[in-house]
Amino acid sequence: MKNIAPIYITKPFLPPFEEFNEGLKRIWNSRMLTNFGPLYTELLSCLKNYLQVENLSLVVNGHQALEIAISALQLSGEVITTPFTFASTTHAIVRSGLEPVFCDIRMDNYNIDESKIEALITNKTSAILPVHVFGTPCNVEAIDSIAKQYGIKVIYDAAHAFGVKIGDRGIGSFGDITMFSFHATKVYNTIEGGALAFSNKELARDIYLRQDFGIANSEEVLLPGTNAKMNEFQALMGLLNLKYIDQEIINRQKKVELYRHHLRAIPGIKLLSNNIENLRENCAYFPIVVTEDYGLTRNELALMLQKHNIFPRKYFYPLTMDYACYRGKYRGETPTARYIADRVLCLPIWGEIDSEVIDYICGIISDLYNSYGLA
Repeated sequence: MKNIAPIYITKPFLPPFEEFNEGLKRIWNSRMLTNFGPLYTELLSCLKNYLQVENLSLVVNGHQALEIAISALQLSGEVITTPFTFASTTHAIVRSGLEPVFCDIRMDNYNIDESKIEALITNKTSAILPVHVFGTPCNVEAIDSIAKQYGIKVIYDAAHAFGVKIGDRGIGSFGDITMFSFHATKVYNTIEGGALAFSNKELARDIYLRQDFGIANSEEVLLPGTNAKMNEFQALMGLLNLKYIDQEIINRQKKVELYRHHLRAIPGIKLLSNNIENLRENCAYFPIVVTEDYGLTRNELALMLQKHNIFPRKYFYPLTMDYACYRGKYRGETPTARYIADRVLCLPIWGEIDSEVIDYICGIISDLYNSYGLA
């Protein structure tokens, strides 16, 4: 392939323009732009059914949702979490006045290592905040069991995991609260946006207050909330995209299989694995880990791909615990997380990516191994 346009890690899914344009008439007719309007209400009902959760609240973005979850559960002290995640996860803990305690990750799926959580629990621990990294579920049964044993809360960061199911259960039905992100780069988007799924319906009022300034009525403000309401334009995009999400996931699954077909036999290219039975994946990302057998480092491979107008992402690098604002401040020994962060590379993936583009990317990776690999 010659003279190709830049290929980035993802491309936002958009519904047909005519459908969005037609939907705008509903907003113009209602003259409700925000404040829990009719499109918000309709999307809330549709997403509760799709995600198979009993309680749901829609929020302006995933990060605000995460901070609201922490506040609603009235957490204090320490929160055990992973450093192999996007900045938002750690920021939400610290911005809430809490201390992150970093747990190492598993070598197979890059999620928090449930076997190492218990040793980090102290009398200051109030919660565990795991991340379903790249849409692959954590060991939810083990984590929820630990939380119950020690009387602490669990908030799952499911920013990557929209539409994921374990058997017949939606991923949002585990733990005390699950946060979803509907950012433009995610499998499912509402332009910006997010949601909180929660098991205890009594949390509904607390979450509502926290996302609307703490206002109970026109004369009462009960707590210092924020402004985190999803608006009607976001809800419209969400309603339209929901019509296409199942096909988008199917398309992504096909592209992931093509990647796996090309790359599984190349030494030094480690693919994401999981051993979860009856898992419905959403194929949110396609990460590879570049090991010493490949002959080039992850950074060298990334630079070589960029020369061909392909722009993968070192996702997640660096670890959040290594950010300048956090370095050396919080406890946690994470050798596996550091090993993966130094070698991980996410390749371009979205539902409509051309199969020839994947062939092209994998061909470059294969040719580079043939030139530099330790055969």
